[in-house]
Amino acid sequence: MPVEEITPPLDAEALLSGAQFVDAFRIGIGDRQLDARQAAIQMIEHGPRWIDALMRLRNLLVTPFGLKTPRPDAASAGDSIGIFPVRSETPQRIVAGFDDHHLDFRVVIDVEGAAAGRHVVASTLVRTHNLLGRTYLATIMPFHRLVVQAMLRRLAT
Repeated sequence: MPVEEITPPLDAEALLSGAQFVDAFRIGIGDRQLDARQAAIQMIEHGPRWIDALMRLRNLLVTPFGLKTPRPDAASAGDSIGIFPVRSETPQRIVAGFDDHHLDFRVVIDVEGAAAGRHVVASTLVRTHNLLGRTYLATIMPFHRLVVQAMLRRLAT
């Protein structure tokens, strides 16, 4: 199944007021019966190993700047999916992310459609606070699209 970039199907202002960056990608999942938490767990906790390696490298590089480096062994039960704290949840949508002094971000996983036309949408919202946040965002952008698309492809397998 191909991953396609789409217009984000959400109210960005309600989810992260003042977000300067918003994007969304979608993949069809046929008639698979996943809720938003199940999709998020499969994408985030069971993603390709190269993404885990990128996250470890990211954590090493940002630690000297005082940026948050979430625990990679965080449980998916309750209030987190992998390293991301859950901020709100319904069976159709889960919103995760955190706020830091350089930027705030949200990852939104939506499960939409019925019967054989179901799909999962992964949206990302970012609000930067300072030069460090803008620099960080610019640095990760070349990887962002690849990471989100690879994580979504995990749902098609």
